[in-house]
Amino acid sequence: MPLTDTAIRKLKPAEKQFKVADAKGLHLLVSPSGGKLWRLKYRFDGKEKLLSFGTYPDVPLIRAREKRDEARRLLADGVDPGEHRKVQKAAKVALSANSFEAIGREWFTKMKPEWVDSHADKIMARLERDVFPWLGKRPIAELTAVEVLTTLKRISDRGAKDTAKRAQQDCGGVFRYAIQTGRASYNPIPDLRGALPTAIGGNFAAITDPVKVGELLRAIDGFNGTFIVKCALRLSPFLFVRPGELRQAKWADFDLDKAEWKFLVSKTKKTEEPKIHLVPLASQAVVILRELHALTGHGEFVFPGARSNGRAMSEAAVNAALRRMGYDTKTEITGHGFRAMARTILHEVHGISPEVIEHQLAHKVPDALGSAYNRTKFLPARKAMMQLWADYLDKLKVGADVISLHGDAA
Repeated sequence: MPLTDTAIRKLKPAEKQFKVADAKGLHLLVSPSGGKLWRLKYRFDGKEKLLSFGTYPDVPLIRAREKRDEARRLLADGVDPGEHRKVQKAAKVALSANSFEAIGREWFTKMKPEWVDSHADKIMARLERDVFPWLGKRPIAELTAVEVLTTLKRISDRGAKDTAKRAQQDCGGVFRYAIQTGRASYNPIPDLRGALPTAIGGNFAAITDPVKVGELLRAIDGFNGTFIVKCALRLSPFLFVRPGELRQAKWADFDLDKAEWKFLVSKTKKTEEPKIHLVPLASQAVVILRELHALTGHGEFVFPGARSNGRAMSEAAVNAALRRMGYDTKTEITGHGFRAMARTILHEVHGISPEVIEHQLAHKVPDALGSAYNRTKFLPARKAMMQLWADYLDKLKVGADVISLHGDAA
């Protein structure tokens, strides 16, 4: 007799597994542990075969019968349902291997050795946050320009226009890689040229008016956050290094007696030889660092994270502190903006040679002798400049010796 749900629920295990028939080859295999497994017995090309349909009650009786009927229809068409299932599974695996996310991660792995770690982290974060959730499971060969644009516009519409442009570049790299490896024949990214709104301005917000610089310095002195973050804020204008270089600074790289800080330049490409950058420390910076050393000098990082001494301070800490002080990090000042502040005022107010400033900023500077990245260039001039700059900032903080800038410099 055909099975019923009531009869199935009443089945008890025995010492050995046993079968309970339903109809048309469908039966339950009851194991000694109590498991109830659906099986279909059928014949194909004269051979007896079995097909599994899952376990009861995960697969209820009505669904098991539907699966049986689907298999019998395949048999009627001369198709082995077991082999058909293998083909379907293989196709699903192949489809998954050729998805946008799978190929995107392959592309990332291939390209990562060419990038600095911070750049690589940002690319993968963009893909995982803004692209993979919508395009990741789609077969890359089937994606259209409209689908990609819809995903990119979702980023742009929340106001992140620059992120949308960068995500567009990332997607272009994934599509090119797919074409190179024979898994796609069309790159829709060139067709989207001009489809996204252009981000206004490309520079980091910075204050270059000496009067407002003095106001900022006084605000930093009044900051009531943690001592570690306050020290990072106080040192930012004195050192004007990249924010990532500051927050990841390590005590082993400092020689406070010589008033020097040496570290690997974060913007160096992995394909290039690592470059050591030297930052002469003004006396004011040394004082701040000695104060901080009493608190964090037992660890690796000058600015350890709030939750772990084994990790550097959060990437967002300085900008978050500036916002707490009332500054708009999009339009007024950002952690990176201290570099533009120093570059502008040192040249416009103090007449420092651009070559000296650019070397101190760790920028690549053309050199007739070919040593385009020589970190010791202009070292005496840079030491004098860093002390002059720190003394000038101290005067601005108390409201003295202010020369306002005009025109483009302002």
